[in-house]
Amino acid sequence: MEKLSERLLRLRYSQTFVMSNKARDMKASGVDVISLTLGEPDFDVPANIKQAAIDAINENYSHYSPVPGFLDLRQAIAAKLKRDNELDYKPSQICVANGAKQAIINVLMALVNDGDEVILPVPYWVSYDEMVKMVGGRSVFIKTSYVNDFKITAEQLEEAITPKTKVLLYSSPCNPSGSYYTYDELKSLAKVISKYPHITVISDEIYEYINYETKHRSIAAFPEIYEQVAVINGLSKGYAMTGWRMGYSACPEWLAKACDKVQGQMTSGANTVAQRAAITALTTDPAEYRYMIDEFKKRRDIVYDLMKEIPGFKVLLPKSAFYFYPDISFYIGKTLNGKEIKDSDDFAMFLLDEAHVGSVGGVSFGSPECIRFSYAASEVNLREAMKRIKETLEKYT
Repeated sequence: MEKLSERLLRLRYSQTFVMSNKARDMKASGVDVISLTLGEPDFDVPANIKQAAIDAINENYSHYSPVPGFLDLRQAIAAKLKRDNELDYKPSQICVANGAKQAIINVLMALVNDGDEVILPVPYWVSYDEMVKMVGGRSVFIKTSYVNDFKITAEQLEEAITPKTKVLLYSSPCNPSGSYYTYDELKSLAKVISKYPHITVISDEIYEYINYETKHRSIAAFPEIYEQVAVINGLSKGYAMTGWRMGYSACPEWLAKACDKVQGQMTSGANTVAQRAAITALTTDPAEYRYMIDEFKKRRDIVYDLMKEIPGFKVLLPKSAFYFYPDISFYIGKTLNGKEIKDSDDFAMFLLDEAHVGSVGGVSFGSPECIRFSYAASEVNLREAMKRIKETLEKYT
């Protein structure tokens, strides 16, 4: 008799962590591996945020907080949403979670019944499909590609909607593609969503600040669907606070109360010291942290020039986030140094074994023809990684 639940057996391990662990193990054994697997800023947390955490410890913020977070933190989030996104939310509409990942699962658990459909534009972040499985839903995929900048159209969205559709879940800026939806593109999607009041949009905006072209836009800004949108955000990417586990959702009142209920039975309130530090982060002028974005942009431009020279790669210039997501269809079906490349996961393993560069195959993102490289790494390592990949592929092709 199987002891593990069917729910668990349906889930896959995160390919991001699988590949990062393999790269780490190889490095520990003495192999000179450059890992471009994790989506984690390589900057230290800004000094004023760290000082706020130290102050919080000294001020004895060591007890339980309200489940949805301290009131003054939720007020700071509401002010940030107004300042940066022109969105009007009250503190009662905000639920602070242990990272944006928990904020998403809170909303899914509050909304999705067994058999309900959740639309996922492809490519999607690796955890989305697994989260849908976890809550008993069924993912419906809308395919995109390199040709259309990995973005769905309003027509594709309308075609995917059925009476069982409960949620549209996507990220903009997008992990893994580095694309984002423009105001006009969001407007066309909002027009479709407004016709289906039974659908809620979960808009993952965690990469909001890492946008190299324009001001970030949220689909929640369209009043006709405001009551149908859950905005997800957090402090991991824009403030380099990955390990602090600070995320949040901003929702219509009815859904915010539901998230509070879910989280109250799972984890209760988020870390109190991190909450106090988050207030300082969110109330500081974002321009103070712009140096990180400027550095990412510099690295992006360097990698783009180098990646264009790699044989068999079709690469777009990412407009946001810190990933490249080249199409490597050229290699699928080939045998490289005795290794059959059936999909991009095989290709990622080949690069790790042969070039000693860690990446993440696109199968878990829904794109077996693409592969993800994070450029949240030093310029020296990025240059060396691209050199290794180019030389390895030139040797075997």
